[in-house]
Amino acid sequence: MATPLTDQEKRKQISIRGIVGVENVAELKKGFNRHLHFTLVKDRNIATPRDYYFALAHTVRDHLVGRWIRTQQFYYEADPKRVYYLSLEFYMGRTLQNTMINLGLQNACDEAIYQVKGRGTRLHSHRSHNQQPSVHKTHLGLDMEDLEEMEEDAGLGNGGLGRLAACFLDSMATLGLAAYGYGIRYEYGIFNQKIRDGWQVEEADDWLRHGNPWEKARPEYMLPVHFYGRVEETKEGSKWVDTQVVLAMPYDTPIPGYMNNTVNTMRLWSARAPNDFNLRDFNVGDYIQAVLDRNLAENISRVLYPNDNFFEGKELRLKQEYFVVAATLQDIIRRFKTTKKGTAGRTSFESFPDKVAIQLNDTHPAMAIPELMRIFVDIEKLDWDTAWDLTKRTFAYTNHTVLPEALERWPVELLETLLPRHLQIIYQINQNHLDRIAALFPEDMDKLRRMSLIEEDGCKRVNMAHLCIVGSHAVNGVAEIHSNIIKTDVFRDFSELEPEKFQNKTNGITPRRWLLLCNPGLAELIAEVIGEDYVKELSQLEKLNDFVDDAAFIRDVSKVKQDNKLKFAQFLEKEYKVKINPSSIFDVHVKRIHEYKRQVLNCLHIIAMYNRIKKNPNAPFVPRTMIIGGKAAPGYHMAKMIIKLITSVADVVNNDPVVGDKLKVIFLENYRVSLAEKVIPATDLSEQISTAGTEASGTGNMKFMLNGALTIGTMDGANVEMAEEAGEENLFIFGMRVEDVAAMDKKGYDAMVYYNSIPELKQVMDQIKSGFFTTYCQWQICLNDEAVHKNIHSRFIVKKNPKEWTKMVIKNIAATGKFSSDRTITEYATEVWGVEPTDLKIPAPNEPREAIEETARALKKM
Repeated sequence: MATPLTDQEKRKQISIRGIVGVENVAELKKGFNRHLHFTLVKDRNIATPRDYYFALAHTVRDHLVGRWIRTQQFYYEADPKRVYYLSLEFYMGRTLQNTMINLGLQNACDEAIYQVKGRGTRLHSHRSHNQQPSVHKTHLGLDMEDLEEMEEDAGLGNGGLGRLAACFLDSMATLGLAAYGYGIRYEYGIFNQKIRDGWQVEEADDWLRHGNPWEKARPEYMLPVHFYGRVEETKEGSKWVDTQVVLAMPYDTPIPGYMNNTVNTMRLWSARAPNDFNLRDFNVGDYIQAVLDRNLAENISRVLYPNDNFFEGKELRLKQEYFVVAATLQDIIRRFKTTKKGTAGRTSFESFPDKVAIQLNDTHPAMAIPELMRIFVDIEKLDWDTAWDLTKRTFAYTNHTVLPEALERWPVELLETLLPRHLQIIYQINQNHLDRIAALFPEDMDKLRRMSLIEEDGCKRVNMAHLCIVGSHAVNGVAEIHSNIIKTDVFRDFSELEPEKFQNKTNGITPRRWLLLCNPGLAELIAEVIGEDYVKELSQLEKLNDFVDDAAFIRDVSKVKQDNKLKFAQFLEKEYKVKINPSSIFDVHVKRIHEYKRQVLNCLHIIAMYNRIKKNPNAPFVPRTMIIGGKAAPGYHMAKMIIKLITSVADVVNNDPVVGDKLKVIFLENYRVSLAEKVIPATDLSEQISTAGTEASGTGNMKFMLNGALTIGTMDGANVEMAEEAGEENLFIFGMRVEDVAAMDKKGYDAMVYYNSIPELKQVMDQIKSGFFTTYCQWQICLNDEAVHKNIHSRFIVKKNPKEWTKMVIKNIAATGKFSSDRTITEYATEVWGVEPTDLKIPAPNEPREAIEETARALKKM
């Protein structure tokens, strides 16, 4: 068994949260006071807690700026191949603490804030694993955690897809890739969820109302985006004329890598109306109405569309999708042409795919394919075949869903009105594609129909997934099981035609946010026994297997978990006015509310446990706190009914004196990134119970695993690979496999068979139907999995010996190395984008003076 590090070895290490240096603290204090006075124009007599947050945020950002400028200078000088990650969602959450950690400033900032207008020093972190969070206050009446709580979540995403994009940006910067994230700066992010009388009510997420200290507007790079109009054929080729113009204003956010001086850029576009918008109305005297009409153009970036996994072809959504790709491609081509090499810049596009890699995060940015073709053919005057070759070698596509109803299919009629030239290009792409298929399969008309980009049944539509596959050189799923499904089922014809194009890239999470930030106690404990290198090389966690039987380590892991549970219990009591038993099992199910994610299945089990307690109150029962959270899309009635069922069951269970502390049910209102950072470290049992074959991957499952929760789940998404890594015996796996679901679909499914044959299940369903908990509604759920779900819960209750449980926890943590987003991005880089991680070594600037001197020279290069 490996020997833990000695005290001397530990002292030699630099804390994973950064050294508290006297010079660092003094510099931070000076910056804090400077920004409070000169940026916020406040003194301490009138400054609010939010002012102190902004002063600290600006101070930390100062330490980013030199690295940010130096990084862009370095890319300009070295001219590496650049990676562009196009996504309609970036679910960033909060930025302050993540930035402090990646810059190694966390402990120094803690100490600086403590010393501001204070007396004396405190040269230890109040975030150590062996104590509760400090109650030390500054003489301003605040501590660091209070300031961190002032920050609004940047909720520019619905869930997994947007959060994955955020993790990928962190990993690309940490690995030293010359990478950029491109998306939309939504004025209103994912709605704030309120629960009133058990029902979800949506409120606007006005996340920018206090300003955003992390972004920098770049009006000098504002670009025009065209809509509507008509196509005019000339001798020189096709021209898109008589268009309406909307301006795209870029806002840049720095993305720091972990302890490597790299700071990449996320550029988000905001829609602006041009100054001559509706000038004709000006001329006829309706000046006021013309100004008011500017809102119509600016609505494009007004609000994030909620995701209900059901595609609706709304014009505003298509405008958003084209808006981001049109602005982004102009920006990419500008950067490509203004390379340092050659005083005149590049004039040939021959090397475009050697310098540009564009990753499409699902089909939302798919219009980038015909848009790049339009630029190459109509503007740059390349011939079609050359343009198509360059386009295919540039793009790669990630698929995120196998649900047919979620796949984007835009009506031809809408495209013809909004983007007429692009529809022509799509038709030409499709014609060339079908000509190739017909040559290979001359008599197979059905294959032509299945593989066409244009669906002819009913309303003619463009299948955007087909467009992405045809127009990309690589296509990937996001977990082994998902990638196999898209190859053998959803896109089988395409996979058989070009098998080399299809790959798997199992999703991952960044350990910086999802361990160091949210669970510092566990992060420090791990560092004590295996060192700190695991933060950038998560596979090193496998060394923890050497400590599975170490009594001291088992005790420490258990204590960290219990401390996290106590802290979360205090949070629940404060925010939800519910007192729970911190010694109970925290059984957590947090994700978007959707039928396929099967919150109803969990709810049925809660009712069954309630009935067992009521039937025999004195029987042995391991206390359980059931925690469920997630948002339902505003238009998704069934998902809202599921929330109502859960809250109604909670009302009954939580107020039953017979049940007492044995069982509590909590619905977490307004689940979001910052709330996930609180609940995940406190979780004992993670519910990952989607029907096999419906969840593409999941990343929440990985976050729970890394933070020491055991998983109860189906063999779906990344659960399959988690079981492979940790050993199926260290997860609680239940239910049908993909092949079982397929067999059941073929045979036919009769819920009444299970209803009539399982008395406990029948009782639960009858209670719901009778209105015992709430108004009855019919949910779609696979009842044959419900019986197995209850059985597996009984199994782990029997097995819950604290020591053996913690040993399973350690084995799970040790097996999470594969699920780092660093590993995922390394695979994308080498196998899709053709770039090498860590091939750029960016020197550290002298903060902050030397950086200021470089600013003027560098701005033109960004």
